[in-house]
Amino acid sequence: MATSTGQRRGRPPRISREEILAVARRIVDKEGVDRLTMRRLAKDVGSTPMALYHHVRDKDELLVLLLDEYAERALRRPDLPADPRERVVVAAAAIREALAGHPWVAQVITADDLMARSALWFAEQIVDGLVECGLAPERAVHGYRAIWYYTAGEVLVRAAAARRRAGDDRATYRDRVFADLDPEELPRLAAVGDRWTPLTAEDTYLDGLRALVDGLVG
Repeated sequence: MATSTGQRRGRPPRISREEILAVARRIVDKEGVDRLTMRRLAKDVGSTPMALYHHVRDKDELLVLLLDEYAERALRRPDLPADPRERVVVAAAAIREALAGHPWVAQVITADDLMARSALWFAEQIVDGLVECGLAPERAVHGYRAIWYYTAGEVLVRAAAARRRAGDDRATYRDRVFADLDPEELPRLAAVGDRWTPLTAEDTYLDGLRALVDGLVG
């Protein structure tokens, strides 16, 4: 028994960190962060939860590794304009572009306690641009937070709507409500009720972003 146990302990791990990350990435891309657990990951990898802990300490460390991997692979540093106000817009738009295809990233980092170090360059550009526009550093941080909330919210709402409507062309409950609004009670909404869905589906992110930045810097 002692020999057998010693042989088991001396065997190299059957799985690698790269394999663990690849399977974890597949789960969050297809099903979302909530479906990623160490038990589920071990099952998909073909191992045991205890074996995973040789490579990652816990789910939080796993998510940080996924965030860093994704940031290094997907975040592209854009050419920044000289104008600080427009620099803020370009940096924020680059974040949104990177998140749009993988909304789980926004879902993870909106918790505010996990982050990708390699993404800090973008936060630096936004804060620096706001400071150059005349904001105190503290106010620039608040401005960055407002821009981040706007950007992450836009990504998450669109992703949730897309998942909910995937493969379903039927009129939604909202469509039926807006088609039957009382023009005396809600005149403005009733006037655009039949166009509400396509209007709210339009991509107006940059318009909203510029309006937000203008409001922040005056």
